[in-house]
Amino acid sequence: MRYRTEIDALGKVRVPYVAYYGSETERARRNFPISGMTTPKEFVKSYALIKMCSAKANITTGALDRRRGAAIVQACKEIMKGKFADQFVIDVFQAGAGTSVNMNLNEVIANRAIEILGGKKGDYKIVHPNDHVNMSQSTNDTHHMNIHLAVYTEVNLSILPSLRRLEKALKAKSNEFKNIVKIGRTHLQDAVPMTLGQEFSGYADAVTASMERIMSAQRLLLESPMGGTAIGTGENTDIRYKREVIKEINRATGFKFFATKRMFKVMSTQLEELAVSTAFRETAVALNKIANDFRLLGSGPVAGFADIILPPVQPGSSIMPGKVNPSMMEMLNMVCFQVMGNMDVVEQGANSGQLELNIWMPVIAYNLLSSIKILSNAVDAFTERAVNGIAANRKRIAENLELDMSIATALSPYIGYEKAAIVAQRSYKEGKSVKEVALEMGILDKKRLDKILDPRNFCER
Repeated sequence: MRYRTEIDALGKVRVPYVAYYGSETERARRNFPISGMTTPKEFVKSYALIKMCSAKANITTGALDRRRGAAIVQACKEIMKGKFADQFVIDVFQAGAGTSVNMNLNEVIANRAIEILGGKKGDYKIVHPNDHVNMSQSTNDTHHMNIHLAVYTEVNLSILPSLRRLEKALKAKSNEFKNIVKIGRTHLQDAVPMTLGQEFSGYADAVTASMERIMSAQRLLLESPMGGTAIGTGENTDIRYKREVIKEINRATGFKFFATKRMFKVMSTQLEELAVSTAFRETAVALNKIANDFRLLGSGPVAGFADIILPPVQPGSSIMPGKVNPSMMEMLNMVCFQVMGNMDVVEQGANSGQLELNIWMPVIAYNLLSSIKILSNAVDAFTERAVNGIAANRKRIAENLELDMSIATALSPYIGYEKAAIVAQRSYKEGKSVKEVALEMGILDKKRLDKILDPRNFCER
């Protein structure tokens, strides 16, 4: 392999001749051969957008000449379209703050801009990674801003649309099952009747509430630290830069970022990211509950609840012929476990900042973006391959409802709690319906019992 030699503050570095990255990226590549997981492509794309908008702002303020600026903008646009994806090689587990990721972007952009201007990679007199691409910026404000931008973008593109599709599917099932009366359950024991539609409405509303929490939290990400540079003081920036760069970012994205009035708070904490993380955790908890309930409601087919019939998606056993497992629910459970674990990492990162900067941004960014990706994909698969195909097991539901002793609850206003409990206990012990026992005991006449013990009465309040 051919190499070129670059010089940085620590000395000479051999860089692959064909590489668009430079010395700082090469040092980080060698220093951190940790996981093999590199900067997410979504993060690279949004970081290139920030670099492009910074160049445009610097041109506007007169800090950057138009010729270099135009080349930088073109290079950024190419990266945003997915070019040079193999040049972003920094491991997720790296030095704090994300300096290596920022310099990876700066170097790739600089070397591509050099080519655009007719030079050869590494000739930083033409376009310099720090002096020109990173002009008016620091890792500390741009990397933080990029978490805001990348997460805000992916929430809108991925997780919210996925949750909306799930919400719609659950509401459709709630409507489909609205007239199917079944046994309710508390403590995994029989309880008063409800409709299967009501049960599914609870799942739909849990998804709705999760979306509301995510949307409320993501609005906090619109607060921008751009222009704060190293610690929030705005060192090395034109006074107009902050206004212009946010204007360019909003123009490019259609979002409504605004310059923070609490720069030192935003620079030194990750409280906005923590709020989003909390919303993701709560969403994972809600989805995990739905998956758990579906596994219970679909358990059987002979010895379980079997209230619903889950669509079979694959054979469930390598030894038991014909066995089918709740595979899509199990997948969603595991994804929810992973997301909850990811959010623990985000919480620890937010909890461990010190003084003027929270340096744990790389792992916070990775875990937020990773969670969005796996959760949105899991929700879509769950909706398509599980929820849409769920059917009510009407025969099993009717059989269980016939022997539901909890409907004796409806007798309490007429005969008192203690006598109603006797009816319920006899119903269970003798394997008879509550109505049969009540008639045998001569508590009320058949006409009144038919009206009082109609399971539909339990569902219409």
